Amino acid sequence: MFLHVDPDNGLAIYDQIVRQIKFAVATGALPPGEMAPSVRELARELAVNLNTVSKAYQQLQVEGVLESVRGMGLAVAAGALKQCRAERVKLVQERLREVLWEARQSGLDLDEVQKLIAAEMPAIDKKLAAKLKGK
Repeated sequence: MFLHVDPDNGLAIYDQIVRQIKFAVATGALPPGEMAPSVRELARELAVNLNTVSKAYQQLQVEGVLESVRGMGLAVAAGALKQCRAERVKLVQERLREVLWEARQSGLDLDEVQKLIAAEMPAIDKKLAAKLKGK
């Protein structure tokens, strides 16, 4: 799994793990039914305490993103994809609302905001394509 934690991020490390796993599920990088790395494996990979990973996994289980598979470990739950995508949409919507609020307070009208979006999307698509190609 390709997770990265940053102790200086301002978010608790377990919360960073939770968010990144949800993002991986939402994008399909971690599909339903796939096994999550063991607590030990992920703690070693991220160089964090076992309890930190355990806490993140417990939260993901409570939220229904991961489920226990007897004798195997934890797997992505069947309904996790829909749930994680919905959470991503909500998060993006909240961030977009803040940006739009700032734009309106700055005196930009709808046409100007739409022009900004139209101008930025090709650059974002190009950057995303390069990122996906580099994987």
